[in-house]
Amino acid sequence: MSDSQTYTPSPEFTSRAHVKGMDEYRELYQQALREGENFWAPLAEKELTWFKPFARALEWDPPSAKWFSGGRINACYNCLDRHLLTERRTKPALIWEGEPGDSRVYTYEDLHLAVCRFATVLKDLGFKSHDRAIIYMPMVPELAIAVLACARLGIIHSVVFGGFSAEALRTRTQDLNAELVITADGGWRRGKEIRLKDAVDQALEECPLVRQVIVYQRTGSALNMTPDRDVWWHERDERLSTSRPTEVAAENCAAQDLDSEHPLFVLYTSGTTGKPKGILHTTAGYLLQTTLSMRWVFDLREDDIYWCTADIGWVTGHSYVVYGPLSAGATTVMYEGAPDFPAFDRWWQIVAKHKVSIFYTSPTAIRSLVRQGEQWPNAHDLSSLRLLGSVGEPINPAAWEWYYRVIGKERCPIVDTWWQTETGGIMIAPMPGAIPLKPGSATLPLPGIEADIVDSRGEQITQPNREGFLIIRRPWPGMARTIWGDPRRYEEQYWSRVPDAYFTGDAARRDADGYFWILGRVDDVMNVSGHRLSTMEVESALVHHPAVAEAAVVAKPHDVTGQAVCCFVTLKAGDWDHGKLSTELRQWVAREIGPFARPEEVRFTDALPKTRSGKIMRRLLREIVTTNAVTGDTTTLEDITVLSRLSTVHEED
Repeated sequence: MSDSQTYTPSPEFTSRAHVKGMDEYRELYQQALREGENFWAPLAEKELTWFKPFARALEWDPPSAKWFSGGRINACYNCLDRHLLTERRTKPALIWEGEPGDSRVYTYEDLHLAVCRFATVLKDLGFKSHDRAIIYMPMVPELAIAVLACARLGIIHSVVFGGFSAEALRTRTQDLNAELVITADGGWRRGKEIRLKDAVDQALEECPLVRQVIVYQRTGSALNMTPDRDVWWHERDERLSTSRPTEVAAENCAAQDLDSEHPLFVLYTSGTTGKPKGILHTTAGYLLQTTLSMRWVFDLREDDIYWCTADIGWVTGHSYVVYGPLSAGATTVMYEGAPDFPAFDRWWQIVAKHKVSIFYTSPTAIRSLVRQGEQWPNAHDLSSLRLLGSVGEPINPAAWEWYYRVIGKERCPIVDTWWQTETGGIMIAPMPGAIPLKPGSATLPLPGIEADIVDSRGEQITQPNREGFLIIRRPWPGMARTIWGDPRRYEEQYWSRVPDAYFTGDAARRDADGYFWILGRVDDVMNVSGHRLSTMEVESALVHHPAVAEAAVVAKPHDVTGQAVCCFVTLKAGDWDHGKLSTELRQWVAREIGPFARPEEVRFTDALPKTRSGKIMRRLLREIVTTNAVTGDTTTLEDITVLSRLSTVHEED
């Protein structure tokens, strides 16, 4: 990655931007450093609507944070109700495109009514503040409606990506101790039905605490409904319509008055131990950061049509499909299906149809678009676009340049954003009217975010371009509060590595201009198509297969997905057909975890590189799959001959 090429925002873009030029950015950033926690207080008062003002910006007892303590607020009210008092009442809030070609548009008034109706259904079923719900749905408007209805009532919700398997759904439902599951019969992906209710039925065989399942009818396919537990969304809604006028339903479902630190949602993400960890975000601080970053990073204007292509099952969808855009009063676009179905230009059809002005997607998607060719976007009018974004992993400069030239026609700035599930919102990214861009760099931290790079001893690295660990030196409003049910793990993983700092787990360097270049994970978490996936989670799935004795999993570079899953497998005694078994193991992992976790490569070996204490040296395996050679320290290796054998092992088809 070169830091020599820069792209300066145009005078026209800068003149209309929220932050105009580097001098204004530096002034704002230095103000935040000087004022500390007090920098956020007036912003919270201005950007959010409160039922009761907060008394104090921050109570900080590391690693425990309470932001805007004493305040009373509701996330759904900020996303919907307050806009009804303005001209946004009739503005499109949500534009939805289904994969089969169906579409819907909700104004803020429409969406508010739909959320109130579903929240009333939840109340009638006996659910209330602090109850816990799993939401497992396709990308349909009802997914956003369910999220906002839970927030309206104070129900702690956890959205599980619809591509996850029944087993993954089960573990998350059990860990959350959920009492409610909101799902659908299925959804559409590349012309095929993804059956979700079947996975729910399988998962709930071991989840006795779940007392209610609400099923939205999307595909209309036949399914089993468990008496007393399962209810149809549309039937409950029709019953509400019969028994009460819609106006009364809305009036009787006021947004709950909640504490600023009320738990908003838990989102499960992979960790190095293999057990998914539930990242807990609370209400006020999270909402402030997502709202502010919509203005600072996406330079949001009132007439923008904004599209983040992420699934709501990931944190990007939480923050930048639902909560951030709606709190900021934007028009947000949702799409159900794949970008290449029925043809490679589906996204560009949607951009042209709805005159999308801000487009935010992943480097994996961009690289796949590069491979498809320029003829697909060139066949559509993309002149409505004024800003592009990238999220999920570092974007390589070649893909950045293609994105800038082919999609943005060399006139749209690209905001390359770095953040994590744990940070809640964007942390490092260009303010597009202020900061010159460098392909491959996330550029500079947002105001109030004190990012730094340290060595293995936790000491600051001041030399330009020297690789180290990325840390955040002070708390910020959108920060995760804990790991659900495991506060010790939260403290040990994020706050014990470097004194008085948040350890991100990412490697990075800083160039001579102070720009940050994110280099990827330093732990055993892979990033496949922007989806974090634990090596331990895949290994656990593999060793459950009756043929597998032992497995080690590492990430290997991949042109499209950024990283791909590579498995080293030792087998139990038997006459195994390696070709058939390789295919079977890929399918096995996809079934146990989800299709996105399907291994790219399976290598069979008679031994794995281990230390004398029995620890698998995955670092050496990463070197083998990357360079087919080992240059690192091997002094602790128990059997040096294993390496030479592994270097010649390739997948057998």
